[in-house]
Amino acid sequence: MRLTHGLIGLLAGLTAAGTISTTQMRNVVYFDQYHTAIVPGKDITAGITHVIMTFANSSLFAPTTSGPYTPFMPVPSVRAHFDSGAKVGIAIGGWGDTAGFSAGAASAETRHTYAANVASMAAEHGFDFVDVDWEYPGGNGEDYRQTPNADKTTEITTFPLLLKEIKAAIAPRALSIAVPGLERDMIAYTPEQAPQIFASVDMVNVMAYDLMNRRDVVTKHHSSVSGSLDSVRRYTALGLDASKINLGLAYYAKYFQTPANASACTTGTGCPIVPAENADGSDAGTSGTVTFERQVSVPGNLTTSTDESCGTGTFFTCAGLAGKGCCSQYGYCGATTAHCGAGCQNGYGTCSGADIQTSYQTAMERGVLDQREGGMWYWDAEANLFWTWDTVELMQRKFVEIVAPLGLGGVMAWSLGEDSADWSHILAVSQAVREKGSPLMIAGRHAREVHRRAMRPGRYQMRHEHVREVSVGEL
Repeated sequence: MRLTHGLIGLLAGLTAAGTISTTQMRNVVYFDQYHTAIVPGKDITAGITHVIMTFANSSLFAPTTSGPYTPFMPVPSVRAHFDSGAKVGIAIGGWGDTAGFSAGAASAETRHTYAANVASMAAEHGFDFVDVDWEYPGGNGEDYRQTPNADKTTEITTFPLLLKEIKAAIAPRALSIAVPGLERDMIAYTPEQAPQIFASVDMVNVMAYDLMNRRDVVTKHHSSVSGSLDSVRRYTALGLDASKINLGLAYYAKYFQTPANASACTTGTGCPIVPAENADGSDAGTSGTVTFERQVSVPGNLTTSTDESCGTGTFFTCAGLAGKGCCSQYGYCGATTAHCGAGCQNGYGTCSGADIQTSYQTAMERGVLDQREGGMWYWDAEANLFWTWDTVELMQRKFVEIVAPLGLGGVMAWSLGEDSADWSHILAVSQAVREKGSPLMIAGRHAREVHRRAMRPGRYQMRHEHVREVSVGEL
């Protein structure tokens, strides 16, 4: 086995410091309701320890808006796809869903009612744990232009109180939370409040992805090794026990439109992008995501949409709808830039933007590795699109450079169905979890792949990759 010299010192330091734990790591994956057409078998999911079903709307548990929740798939059916000992949880909230949390956290009375409703739902459906996805307490959520952060300051103190109430109500079930990876979004995680938040939870899913989003103005990696490390360190600096942390991994690539008259983006990061957010905070339609899932051909028997839904997973096209002939990346008919521009689904209506799927395939074939930051990128000069994503090798590198040395409790991925092209990321992550006590094995495999790619042209281009091989015998 041979290693790149950049990993030798790290691994030697790990051994000397005795930080390599032999306890079982958590291997957490979100199972979202939008990707259920292709569910992997147990040969793929083996080793996944926690499954988080998504999403129960946060308003279903608030006092004045409460109502029943029905999972998108029965919990016993979900369990059948995973190891017998895997835990199945339910995520409440998610991106853009804040109203119910705000109402539920407002007072001691509402917190008690909210927590009781959550506990009742978890017991009814047989969930093993609850995951609170109030991702932006205190502000910076999807509605930050409509409801300014200044109007949400009370959530900084009520958020930990709500978590404490939920934890007490659902006991002995575990409680986890999803937390932002960007410092600018950690509004509620103050030095005073953070310890109270962390005391109530058993797991913290750090969303170390989307580190570039529509509020940025220049290109950067959305889930790089260095960016992920920075995200984790912010929470440990606030006193979070590393053993509670699950490092977030993303099974998708992101793209951002660059100006047509801009100079070539040869550096990868730091290049200007077309504004990706409108003045009111809404999506400008110049950015989006492409998942690592199996590409489905456009059906040949499409019919004109009757409810303005369209696109992949349906048999509906926007063609024929007056004034709404474009099918957006999110599956809705319309005529705005967000519908017709970048991400528009060509096979389901009229599009004026770049062909995203073709550009994505080009990026996957010609991607460039930023070895120093640990991120893949590609700038499509013809389509004026910047791409950023993770490879299997970069996810393995995160185990060697972040998970093992910092003693994290595990990893978390969004999301299960988004890796259906070949399940390679899920399989690699599960293998890395199993080898957590032996990072030399992970590093060796990573180094061999780096060396192979550096020695001959492959799927990804290598830049600033200087490899010196050292045998284990030299350690």
